[in-house]
Amino acid sequence: MDEKLYTFENPEFRNTYRHTTSHVLAQAVKRLYPEVKLAIGPAIENGFYYDFDAPFAITPEILEALEAEMRKICKEKIKLERFELPREDAVKLMEELEEPYKVELIRDLPEDAVISFYKQGEFTDLCAGPHLDSTGRIKGNGIKLTSCTGAYWRGDSANKMLQRVYGTCFPKKEELDAYLARIEEAKKRDHRKLGRELGLFMLTDEGPGFPFFLPKGMVLKNTLIEYWREVHKRYGYVEVSTPMILNRQLWETSGHWFHYKQNMYTTLIDEEDFAIKPMNCPGGMIVYKSEPHSYRDLPMRVGELGLVHRHELSGALHGLFRVRCFTQDDAHIFMTWDQMKDEIKGVARLFDEVYSLFGLPYQIELSTMPEDHMGDEKDWEFAQETLKEAITEMGKSFIVNEGDGAFYGPKLDFHLQDSLGRTWQCGTIQLDMQLPERFELEYVGADGEKHRPVMIHRVVFGSIERFIGVITEHFAGAFPTWLAPVQVKVMPITDRAADYAKYIAQRLDKQGFRVETDLRNEKIGYKIREAQMQKIPYMLVIGDKEMEAGTVAVRTRGGVDLGAMSADAFIAKLREEIDTKAK
Repeated sequence: MDEKLYTFENPEFRNTYRHTTSHVLAQAVKRLYPEVKLAIGPAIENGFYYDFDAPFAITPEILEALEAEMRKICKEKIKLERFELPREDAVKLMEELEEPYKVELIRDLPEDAVISFYKQGEFTDLCAGPHLDSTGRIKGNGIKLTSCTGAYWRGDSANKMLQRVYGTCFPKKEELDAYLARIEEAKKRDHRKLGRELGLFMLTDEGPGFPFFLPKGMVLKNTLIEYWREVHKRYGYVEVSTPMILNRQLWETSGHWFHYKQNMYTTLIDEEDFAIKPMNCPGGMIVYKSEPHSYRDLPMRVGELGLVHRHELSGALHGLFRVRCFTQDDAHIFMTWDQMKDEIKGVARLFDEVYSLFGLPYQIELSTMPEDHMGDEKDWEFAQETLKEAITEMGKSFIVNEGDGAFYGPKLDFHLQDSLGRTWQCGTIQLDMQLPERFELEYVGADGEKHRPVMIHRVVFGSIERFIGVITEHFAGAFPTWLAPVQVKVMPITDRAADYAKYIAQRLDKQGFRVETDLRNEKIGYKIREAQMQKIPYMLVIGDKEMEAGTVAVRTRGGVDLGAMSADAFIAKLREEIDTKAK
């Protein structure tokens, strides 16, 4: 027997363990509050939940009582027994147990369906399984109920609002404690909280899903964009800008009008339908078509930092991670089929350089041909093999996500891992054999004949706004010096040192550094603590001694006292750190 099959390293066992724990939660609820009605209780990433219809609010105190009862159920080592019933007998059983939500679920199943249940002691629940064989397999001290929120029955706002209890569980208490510590750290790093505290951005009721970037946030955003432009220039890209609003005919040609219209903002101009672009690609096709091309022009690498708008449901909005308008750092590469591998490698090298700079390791996922694909299967096979070969030849590994490619081509997704071990899907290399066909893109080959190019869609950051959210949490707001909105804070200890502090600040400013001066009549300890709270990389403390010696006393945001040094020495240190983009 392979023991690894029965550890948390195995996703199937982990889900089974957590699903069984959700049933233990439901049993605890029915023991303590028999009037509560049960809905559903699946395992989810990092835990489980169960939806309940309770005639009272489930408070933190109730969660504590439920946790205690769950631990008791685990100690009882109750055997789980699976049994099946025909549909009508299943309905009868749930009616006898007065579980109307279970009755509704059963009635939605085919009449000839055989319905499965799991019984543990006095508790029976409708479930397809699988489950552990005993509640004793679950470690009670590894269980934690984390929160309770509202959730509509079956996710439909027309239905009743239920109460959803979230929890997590691990086979060892030490693993639970480590997970809860990571959660607490994640709360401290929440980009929405840090965005407010550091004056980066804000979200308002006047524009839900439409972020406002504040002065310091704009410095951060523009610095990222400047870096993006510098990297892309080195890799042979040109930059374009396409209109934010284009007419219906364009979106019909691209297919968005028929397949994506519910997520698009539309308007009427001169009695003609227009749409605000949800993506930059169709505009990029128009740019390519604006003049004839020869095979000698290819590959063409065309970048665009385009502001796009997509209608997201209000319940899905989440800080900068899910917004309704964002800057997509797109690029489209037009190429011949035999240039495909080299271009994929070039994009992958660019991605590796960018993600390494931010200290974000990544995993690559290859998504292959879906059932509803368009185009010749031989073309798909060639494209998929080329993606595999390109990544393998670079010494990179990947996992395969079968059948999850877009209908127009296979893709590589880059999943970044941050300092808390969380993953974020940012970069994508998407091959497209269909959009060039839809827009009738052409180039003249060496044979003098017209040919259809193939193209790559790719993003590095994915969305500038979302990437800012990711790195804000990754660095906990303490951005590397080259990226920090304010790089140096100059703080005189006394009024006598104020003029010298201003002089130092002016020198730094003329050198292109981002500097602020704190001339307030406050104690220096207070000024230092406030600058540290603002995550400013360096603090220059200036008193009578520094003024007389023509030096500055340098402190870091981490509390390290670097001592006194000349202004020239500090400027040289700062310049090297920024020029090398040191982490």
